[in-house]
Amino acid sequence: MERKNAWKAYSDEQITELEEVNKSYREFLTVGKTERECVKEIIKQAEATGYQSLQSFMEQGRDLQKGDKVYAVCMNKSVAMFQIGEQPLEQGMNILGAHIDSPRLDVKQNPLYEDSDMAYLDTHYYGGIKKYQWVTIPLAIHGTIAKKDGTVQDIIIGEKEDDPVLVISDLLIHLSQQQIEKKAGVVVEGEGLDILVATKPLTGNDELEKEEKELVKAAVVQFLKENLDMEEEDFLSAELEIVPAGKARDCGLDRSMVIGYGQDDRVCAFTSLFAMLETENPERTSCCILVDKEEIGSVGATGMQSRFFENTVAEVLNLVGEYSELNVRRCLAASDMLSSDVSAAFDPSYASAFEKKNAAFFGRGMVFNKFTGARGKSGSNDANAEYVAHIRAIMEESGVAFQTAELGKIDVGGGGTIAYILALYGMNVIDCGVAVLSMHAPWEATSKADIYETKCGYVAFLEKACL
Repeated sequence: MERKNAWKAYSDEQITELEEVNKSYREFLTVGKTERECVKEIIKQAEATGYQSLQSFMEQGRDLQKGDKVYAVCMNKSVAMFQIGEQPLEQGMNILGAHIDSPRLDVKQNPLYEDSDMAYLDTHYYGGIKKYQWVTIPLAIHGTIAKKDGTVQDIIIGEKEDDPVLVISDLLIHLSQQQIEKKAGVVVEGEGLDILVATKPLTGNDELEKEEKELVKAAVVQFLKENLDMEEEDFLSAELEIVPAGKARDCGLDRSMVIGYGQDDRVCAFTSLFAMLETENPERTSCCILVDKEEIGSVGATGMQSRFFENTVAEVLNLVGEYSELNVRRCLAASDMLSSDVSAAFDPSYASAFEKKNAAFFGRGMVFNKFTGARGKSGSNDANAEYVAHIRAIMEESGVAFQTAELGKIDVGGGGTIAYILALYGMNVIDCGVAVLSMHAPWEATSKADIYETKCGYVAFLEKACL
């Protein structure tokens, strides 16, 4: 049952293609550090290959025909893509679903303060993180500022070579005797993840200098006004995300890996997008849904639990002339889905957390998780045997390297995906994607071979008919 390392079977031509896929992926990962940035890049790439806004079809009163490619966006944070196939939509779709949010630090709405001639931004962490991993590394601000007059402005600080970066300080080892005796979860606490942004006081303002009132904070406020046309009050309606600064890069002396921020789950979002753009004239309508908020439970208007996807499917059915409430239900129930999410890669340095026979290994291809969840499969979608057999047949027929895995030992921990939410419609769903080292850390690592095989696996899935 042990799977072979995919690198051993590649031809020179496949290696070239693999490197091209991973180059595109690194570029995507570098420019897409927030959900909004991902959606912007997804739309850019989709439109370049013939996709059009679903809204434009609706406004023009145009019908959708076989071969048409459309997309819909929800609040600039989630996107759904469709390529209309030959079969009636009532007979279902082949769906790829991933999430484009990643663990990070969010700037609070009233964040700016000064202490001991140092100015800070207060943050609230988003998703599951090891808080101590976020100190003393270069950080950048990515986000959006919405003002009362209706103007919206995107900002990025910390990514250009001549940009300043930000940092969270840590206690020096010489004074850390009590700190290092704490449990890892409280060595750095959530309220301690404050971003150091400035230490130079404002000069040239005689009134403030005379009063000696928070001159470093005043200097930051002046910077915001002069460089971002932003008042301190505008923090109230801003979404500012603190993420690791720097580009995604090749990793390893052999350049066999990719290291970068946000690979959970943007590695699966990218490979899903790439597969959608590569697939032409599918027999069955192809769909790709890339959503927000998975890391905090898939909640909210842009999470998978919202009605965005269901509503968009209804609109598509209407434009192909098949709409009825019953057909919406039939379409979703008859669909097959790959819940495209990452899996934990076996790490020899922490082997005790894994059950080796059922672990995912770097370089052995895309990973299928029949179930996720925690302990007794709590919170999981558990794919049925017939569907797993169907997927196996597709992958083997297409020559895709794949492996199966569980997320670590049974009682060690666990995790979930969006799979169970789509399964509520009665469709076939299985989790699959790329194995990741250091998942949820500021910098995660993946295998180029696994990224390539996953892209190939998604293409094969979209091109095949239903079970």
